[in-house]
Amino acid sequence: MKRPVALFGVFAATFALAACGGGVTQTGVSGPPQPGGTLRYGLSQAPTCSDPAQGGTNQTIYVTRQIADSLTDQDPETGEIRPWLAERWEVSPDARTFTFHLRDGVTFSDGTPLTAESVRATLDSIVHVLGGAKAPLAATYLANYTGTDVVDPRTARVRFGTPNVQFLQATSTPQLGILAAATTAKEAEQRCLGDTIGSGPFTYAEYRQGDSVTLAKRAGYHWGSAVFAHQGEAYLDRIEFTVVPESGVRTGSLVSGQLDATSDALPQDAPQIEAAGGQVATASNPGITFGLQPNVTRGPLRDRAVRTALLAAVDRQELVDTVLGPQFRLATSPLAHTTPGYIDLSGELGFDPGAAKQALDAAGWLPGGDGIRAKNGERLSFGVLFSAAFAGNQAILELLQQQLRVAGVELRLEPAANADYTVRQNTKDFDTIYYNVTRADGDILRTNFGLDARNLNDRGAIPPLDAALSGQLAAVDSGQRVQLIEQAQRLLLDEGLWIPTIELSQAIGVANTVQGLTFEASARLQFYDTWLSGR
Repeated sequence: MKRPVALFGVFAATFALAACGGGVTQTGVSGPPQPGGTLRYGLSQAPTCSDPAQGGTNQTIYVTRQIADSLTDQDPETGEIRPWLAERWEVSPDARTFTFHLRDGVTFSDGTPLTAESVRATLDSIVHVLGGAKAPLAATYLANYTGTDVVDPRTARVRFGTPNVQFLQATSTPQLGILAAATTAKEAEQRCLGDTIGSGPFTYAEYRQGDSVTLAKRAGYHWGSAVFAHQGEAYLDRIEFTVVPESGVRTGSLVSGQLDATSDALPQDAPQIEAAGGQVATASNPGITFGLQPNVTRGPLRDRAVRTALLAAVDRQELVDTVLGPQFRLATSPLAHTTPGYIDLSGELGFDPGAAKQALDAAGWLPGGDGIRAKNGERLSFGVLFSAAFAGNQAILELLQQQLRVAGVELRLEPAANADYTVRQNTKDFDTIYYNVTRADGDILRTNFGLDARNLNDRGAIPPLDAALSGQLAAVDSGQRVQLIEQAQRLLLDEGLWIPTIELSQAIGVANTVQGLTFEASARLQFYDTWLSGR
């Protein structure tokens, strides 16, 4: 006998995600939403792929979220899982079987109908065609996937070889958005070229890799998520995404009326935007905080004492105050505070350079003539691989470099273009890697630290950590699952497998003509309810 999925939604619903929710509503605007118009958006970085399953950066997801619907949606205010393409579902008591009953009348933008076969083909293609190299997040959401049964045209039964409690929330993510057969039949590289076919409220009108993307409203769309503010077609006729890497240029274009909204508004941009009548809308990203993930098989970071000493050598408040501004928060755990299962570990992350020095002294890492420590002829020096996925990364790491040097640690900055960054990340060719990952579920820890997942630390077995990461995946009881996720966070710090710095927030510059621009549960933009006034 199967029981309703609502029992599984308790875990997410017990945590407020309100910091991720909400929409942009400008003052002085009255009347109902007005359809029509083109919203011009300035991205800080080029989308990496037009396929939602392969997209990982925020700038990519801002685009791909609009063209693909998911089986479910997650309420950004409560964390509750709500209907979207699936009107209802059941979960087996052991969380190994998930049965979805699809809405009637849904079609993809090529005119083909949504069926249970669409669900099967989408999930099969992620596991068997894309895999972890091309779709690292989507593949881990499908851990131990054994297949999807087409029970009837509108009923799909998804099966796993072992319990997979997190899967229901995963069905709300863009990475598991359902795509048409014309897309899922293609090889990975072909799916990135801008002709991805979904059932979303927008379609690709033009996709110019590295330069711009234009989306067009999907005529006849009437199957929006239960989270959306309205039903029917989207209000906007078109969305034009343009890549504008320079923050000052993005802000200048916004205040001059050439753009309607922009990514990564910096603190110094806010006065100019507000003086022009606009605002900076913010939302805190759930998931793994920004931080350093050490490769424990290379250089001085093989030494656990070095890794744990780094925790006290980082002045996180200075990073926020100097580089980012008040809309950001210092990290107080490997998980951001808006993530289900988060626990406040700020007591273990206090800035104490004296304690960091003492720990390194005790471990035999002693200062050399230039102030950098060494042990047995090996300098306490390591590189950090990073990309410009977030505009503040370079400045944060430059300040972090100064902070660590006070403790006698040399941090070498290794910026990389997206393609090189991805290759080196996948092959674990780095001393440390700096990044964050957004997801409104604590299972994101297993995704990046689990031995059976990405394991970017390249570590061996740590039985208590492995038991916590795998155990939470099978924990049907929400209280037990919370305890395991909390335990995993503590162990990651105890082993020095993650050096947290700051929590990521989205900071979106918005002109006073933009209404109803919303953040979904993972703090990514949703343009379905957006409309333009005064045009």
